[in-house]
Amino acid sequence: PPLQYSVLLQHLVGDQRRPRAWDPATLGGIPCPPKSEEQKMVERAMESCAFKAALACVGGFVLGGAFGVFTAGIDTNVGFDPKDPYRTPTAKEVLKDMGQRGMSYAKNFAIVGAMFSCTECVVESYRGKSDWRNSVISGCITGGAIGFRAGLKAGVIGCGGFAAFSAAIDYYLR
Repeated sequence: PPLQYSVLLQHLVGDQRRPRAWDPATLGGIPCPPKSEEQKMVERAMESCAFKAALACVGGFVLGGAFGVFTAGIDTNVGFDPKDPYRTPTAKEVLKDMGQRGMSYAKNFAIVGAMFSCTECVVESYRGKSDWRNSVISGCITGGAIGFRAGLKAGVIGCGGFAAFSAAIDYYLR
């Protein structure tokens, strides 16, 4: 008997269709052995908000320290004494100033990294999605919180600026 359109549609779309198990081996992929409980536990730990925040904090500390030392290295006023402008600073004074600036930048970058990471993780958990909007929302919250210490206008500008920066970085990385 000829197959009617409604019967075919019911078979392809309706409840008659069985879901296919997604198996990379059937699609020509490399077969993977099943993961052990230890591997699953490590994956869960590495995808947790606490691990992401700690990683962002450490990464921000290292990056901020390097950035601070670099900017202090190219700054002509490092080791400068305003009381005696003609005195040449010693290497010890220059290194001390570089260390202080590096530590200051490192702490600030670590705090911003941890704030952004925690906020993004909370937003992603709340929304139940992992897309570009999470980084924009968390960028706005982080930038607004940092800027709000200087007032409402600075908070709004910080929100917009950090959200735009987060969107640009997310666009570039994805």
